[in-house]
Amino acid sequence: MSYEVLARKYRPTNFEEVVGQEHIVQAIANGISQERIHQSYIFSGTRGVGKTTLARILAKCLNCMSFNNPTSKPCDECTNCNEIKIGRSLDFLEIDAASKTGIDDMRDLLETVPQSPTQGRYKVYLIDEVHMLSKSSFNALLKTLEEPPAHVVFIFATTNPEKIPKTVQSRCLQLNLKTVGGSVLTNHLKKILDLESISYDQESIELIGSSAEGSIRDALTLLDQAIAHGNGSLEAGKVGALLGTIDNTLLISLLESIIDGNGELAFSYLYKIEELSPEYDAILKNIISIIHQMSLHQVLNNLKDPTICDLANKIDEEFCQLLYEIAVNAYSKFSVHPNAKEALEICLLRMLAFNPLHKIDEAPKINNTISVEKKTLKIEVEKNAEIDINVDEKKAKPSSQDSGISIKNHNEWIIFFNSLDLSPFARNYFGHLSFNSFEGKELILNTGDDEGNIPENVFKEFSSICGLKLKADIEIKIEHGDISLSPINAQNKKEAANQEKAEKSISSNQSIQNFLKKHSGNIDKTSIKPRG
Repeated sequence: MSYEVLARKYRPTNFEEVVGQEHIVQAIANGISQERIHQSYIFSGTRGVGKTTLARILAKCLNCMSFNNPTSKPCDECTNCNEIKIGRSLDFLEIDAASKTGIDDMRDLLETVPQSPTQGRYKVYLIDEVHMLSKSSFNALLKTLEEPPAHVVFIFATTNPEKIPKTVQSRCLQLNLKTVGGSVLTNHLKKILDLESISYDQESIELIGSSAEGSIRDALTLLDQAIAHGNGSLEAGKVGALLGTIDNTLLISLLESIIDGNGELAFSYLYKIEELSPEYDAILKNIISIIHQMSLHQVLNNLKDPTICDLANKIDEEFCQLLYEIAVNAYSKFSVHPNAKEALEICLLRMLAFNPLHKIDEAPKINNTISVEKKTLKIEVEKNAEIDINVDEKKAKPSSQDSGISIKNHNEWIIFFNSLDLSPFARNYFGHLSFNSFEGKELILNTGDDEGNIPENVFKEFSSICGLKLKADIEIKIEHGDISLSPINAQNKKEAANQEKAEKSISSNQSIQNFLKKHSGNIDKTSIKPRG
């Protein structure tokens, strides 16, 4: 006996077996139980989600002879049910619109409409990929579709409902099928594997479910391939090799290198990924997916994967969005690039080039004594609460030569802060902190934020640049306190004072006021700008 593929062997034969389309099943079942059977249906959705399957089940519901009336639970045993199942029913006509698009084919079909059903209650016409019919075919169908005989039901299946004329759509009950993914799909695959007595692991099932992209038929086809590839069992390594998927560990390390500004290390990870022979667009898709997860975690704090969580906590939200935009923009142009590898490489180079954080590895060294050390900085906040931030900082031995910089009060701190060559991110975060004290090698700043959240890379940048400026290895602490005299607040107050002075200068200028009075005019205050 020939082998029957899983997609056909486990094709649903009744509504109870349909997976992931509960809203459609409920609508059809309620309509049948209330004897509100529509004259024409449109089943729309992506490939492999159950459009044709639902149409066949509906045909069985209408023509099952084990009941006196249409039922939502056909017997699957009577002659009509069996003939519909195997495709031999004279009352269920399945037409492929892709091969019969012309007006002559439509005329031949419409000639059979007045004929009464041979055995069942209804003649059911299933037109698959109906959007491929010609304009003249649709026009020929309109009148019959509007007022069909009582014994006729039309079912249109399509992956592109927007290509169906509005005149046709308005005559049909349109039901949109959802893609099936996540736990719904993986649980379905597990059920089938258990019935087939095939061993598997969770990661294999998740890889197949992810690659199917919401299509149950695609998932079952991939499952067939994976079983054959694994010689009757599923192992994550073999399934990953079959599907060309990439270990997220390498991609996360690649992204971490980009965030740190280490281009050489980033490309070394890319070369390791290339050894797995994946498609280059698949690499970029996975990178986009990881950045997306990082962005969500920064807002929702909902990830359980510790590696992605650590990466999300290390990067600033704005920089994360910048990386996402670069990656998505590169992916959108992937198909027009003459070389896929070059397209991916230029994307990574853009990420490195537009990294707004200072590359600490490229900073000048002090007396060639700088070494990298992993250290925990504790941000102290009100009520003795502490937040630990793991920071890679440049640690340098104090120079024997005094830097000559004095920081004893708020004014001296503002002058010092404005002299630092900081990235926009670091300037924004630390510009809102005010000076507390600077004694020995300990710099204490005040924050008004109870949480004191500063991204790790931003903290590392500021600490390193301050140390280079002061020519000393300093320790930075952040405490809760008054921030009214922070550099940014001081700048805002200065600008407000200058603006007020400019407005007063205009209002006190008699010549200007006489001119306005003569012409009944006024001055838009937003147009007044201080000099210089």
